[in-house]
This record gives sequence, structure tokens and C-alpha cells, in this order.
Amino acid sequence: MTSKKTLWAFLLTLVLAMFLAACAGGSDDSSSEEGGSTDDGGTETEDGAAEGGSGGDLMLNVLSDASSLDPHGSNDVPSSNIQANLYETLVFQNADNEIEPLLAEEWEAVDDLTWEFKLREDVTFHDGSAFNAEVVKANLDRVLDPEVASPRGFLYEMITEVNVIDEYTVQIVTEYPFAPLLAHLSHSGGGMISKEAIDADYAAMEEGSEPGSVIAQEPVGTGFFKFESWTPGEEIVLSNNEEHWDGGAQVDTVTFRVVPESGTRVAELETGNAHIIDPLQPNEVSRVDNLDNASAQIQGSTSLSYLGFNMEQEPFDNQQVRQAISMAVDKASIIEGIYEGYGVPAVGPIPPGVFGYDESVEPLEYNMDEARALLEEAGFADGFSTTIMTNDNPQRVDTAVLVQEALAELNIEVEIEVVEFGSFLDETAAGNHDMFILGWSTPTADADYATYALFHSSQVGAPGNRSFLQDDEVDSLLDQGRQETDQDARAEIYSQLQERLVEVAPMVYIHHQEYLTGVSDNVSGFSTLPNGLYQLKDVTISE
Repeated sequence: MTSKKTLWAFLLTLVLAMFLAACAGGSDDSSSEEGGSTDDGGTETEDGAAEGGSGGDLMLNVLSDASSLDPHGSNDVPSSNIQANLYETLVFQNADNEIEPLLAEEWEAVDDLTWEFKLREDVTFHDGSAFNAEVVKANLDRVLDPEVASPRGFLYEMITEVNVIDEYTVQIVTEYPFAPLLAHLSHSGGGMISKEAIDADYAAMEEGSEPGSVIAQEPVGTGFFKFESWTPGEEIVLSNNEEHWDGGAQVDTVTFRVVPESGTRVAELETGNAHIIDPLQPNEVSRVDNLDNASAQIQGSTSLSYLGFNMEQEPFDNQQVRQAISMAVDKASIIEGIYEGYGVPAVGPIPPGVFGYDESVEPLEYNMDEARALLEEAGFADGFSTTIMTNDNPQRVDTAVLVQEALAELNIEVEIEVVEFGSFLDETAAGNHDMFILGWSTPTADADYATYALFHSSQVGAPGNRSFLQDDEVDSLLDQGRQETDQDARAEIYSQLQERLVEVAPMVYIHHQEYLTGVSDNVSGFSTLPNGLYQLKDVTISE
């Protein structure tokens, strides 16, 4: 055990202890920059009620559209960014990975397997229905329902019972002690949907509709924004929820406009037609910083960019082939040449700053000679033909080109397929790909989220395991990691897991990027969490 891992284990144990100590009466230590806390919105009126602020219509230009507005129906960041503004979770994890009260005011661990939550009593949904313990039970039951087949079910599959104690008290019972449960409950997949909407969705399912057909079209949460309209492929409009228990947002509306062309996004920021653009391309940072009316924001992240292999397709069912390609990818060239130095090389899937990260794990280093030798041993000295699929993210496309050029030196002929993001997710979930370039964010700051969905055999397809990895040793380590209660022992398990994942090489772990956004000087109060989610509640616009 290295001193680094021991330190991480100690810090996590300390933080969890602080959570339990603080939760007896909630928290008054909120920050307007982070969002999501119990008392961070608006100003105080004479009767003590919070009220919204400056108004205006916030225009946010983004690369990709959401795939679903059902928080149980998708597991991608573009969707999560909309969902996080429509729905609220029991607890909130801030930028420092601290858990704060949200819809739950207090909580305590009753025993090793049982958590009890005291809920806010002043919360109503956008449809006017009440938030209470029955709603919490309905939501957690739904995300775990096999008929719904939620790609976020892995977050909560350790839950065996959700018991309503009284109208505003709920207990969650787990199959085994699960240290990151609070962090998992802060995930947007734990967003609370109106029970009326859930019931209507089940009724539609009985008539033959797909799960989420009602909720995705008419999303009903408790968030500080409420749904107005969605024109797929073009824009999603949300409006201020003035009846929000914490006073609603500061702006009147926020419009997420889908603008695939990076140059167009920057031009609209410059002309004032957009207030925020995301992503900002690395080579555009200096240009935006030199604008008279805007600047670039840089946020460290808990994300991973990677080149994945479909291990059910030949020749990627051969470990030596996967290792050879891993050694042929020059991560430093990608980071410097494509990302302009924004980010750090990845050793494995777990980012620095996330519990379980082990800097002592040795990656497959860039080595073309060794790559050639491995391909020859595998019987592919003459190479082969294959494809790389990615979405219309410029850095991913450029990365695909760099990989294409590198693999050409190994006699591997690569065709690049650029697919719209929603279709890209569908195709890779179905296994209709050879190699692919994608990313993964770890919003819980825990190794379980960083690895379980990506690599466990039960998670193949839409939940995250698009490499179709099925490895008994990996499964065993993942299962042990989420069930172990001793944090030193957990750290050791994830160290072993990372070493195994380097060996098996289901993907090339490229880098941990930084989030780059362009923000108008007229905008105040905007930030991005390390998980990539926009904090919009306290955004104001000045003229």
C-alpha cells in the first residue's frame, strides 16, 4: 500500500464522518457559486422568502442535443445538463466533493445497511403535486425496474428496499454496506420525477409505449427551471420555476441551442447572440480571451477520454492486438497537438482526485517497435482493415485522424465514421462498431462510478460497457470494491483493478481533459462542476 492510497483512504473516511456529523441539522454553509444547496438562491424578502433575480433570456450554445429528458432514461452529459436543471436529488455534491442537503434536509446511517432521510416538507413539483416519501420510493423503484431497463440502474442496484416510514421520512436498505451511496444519490440519475408522471408513463407502457415515452416528452421535476419546449436537434427551452422552494432561478428562461459548428458558436458569442458556448475548442481559448465582450473559463474535471475496442469483434478479441494499438497511440501528441495542453495523460480509467486513483500503476507506454512485435506475435504482421466511430466532436475527430495515421504505420487501414451523437450512442450500445472514441465522467468522485459501468459484464451496452468486456477477474474486483467497507482495503482493490485493466486493455486511456467554455462578460454566477454539469441557478445577465 502506498502512502498516496493511504492518504486518499483517510481523507474519504474523514469526509464521510463529516457528512454524518453535519447531517443532524442540515447545513447553512452554502455557496452561491456551487448551486444546489438549501439556501443559495435569490435574495431575502421581508417575510424571509427567497425570490428570483435579474431576469432575461440566457442563450447557451452547445455541441450536442440531449438524448432523453427522462433522468432514468439516459447516461450522457448533454442529457444530464438538462436534467440537472429540471430535477433535484436528495443530496447535492458540490465542486469540493462535499455532500450537501437538497430535497433531504437530514440523514443518518441507522446501521451498516440502512440509511434514513428526513425530507423537506415545502417542495412541490412543476405539476403542483407534492414531494414526499412515497415519491422517493416510486422513483427508486422505477430506476431499478427491469421493465424500465434504466442505463443508470447500476447506480442503485445495491438497494434492496425503500421503506416509507412516514410522509417525510424514508429509509433505504442496501444488500451490502456501500460507502459511496450518498454520492450516488446526488447523481442526476437520482433526480426526483413527479409520481403522477411516473404513473402516466407506466400506463403508457401497458398500452405498448416505450419506457420514458411520457416523461421524456413532458418532464416534471422540482427544479428551479421547468420544461417549456424541445425541438430535437435544434433547441431545448426551460423557464424559471418561480414557485421553487428556494426561490427559483435568476433568469426568465434558458435556451440550449444545438450548434455543431465551433466557429459558429464563437461568432455568436462575439456578436452577443450567445451568452455561453460549450465546448470551446482548445485553439479558440486565446481568441475568446481577446474578445472585448467575453472570456474563456477553464475547469478541471473528473472525466476520461478514451479509444475503446469492441472486444466481441475480430481482431479486437485478441489481447495482444489491443495492447499493440494502445502502444501505438501517442497520448502526449494528442494532448499537446489537439487539446493544446489542456489535460493530463491517463494511466487508467480513474482520474486524479477520485478515490481509488493510484499513480503507481504503470500504463502501456507509447512504443511503436513493441507494438509491431505484439502484432506479429498475434498473427497480424500484415495488418488488417477496421473502423473508428466517433461523434461530431472536433477533438474526437482529430484524435481519430491521428490514430488512423499511427496505425497506418502498422499496416492497419482505418476508416473513420463520424456519427451524430444520439445515433453514435445507439450504435455503440448495440455493438455495431469496431473501435470508438468517447468519454466518461465520474460525478461521484469514487472509483466505483469510474469503473463499474465501463467494465462490469452486467453493464454491456447502453449503461457504459461499450467495449463489451467480460472478464471474471475484473468482475470480481469490481464487486469487491463496491462491497468492501474498509477504505484502505477498497483502495488496494482498485489498485489491483487498474493493473488488470492495463493488462486486458479494453480501451486506450487517453487523457483527463479540462472543460473549456466561453462566457459573455454580461454573465455572472456561471460555473461548471468537475462532472461537467452547468450551474445555472444563480446566473444573472447584465446589459
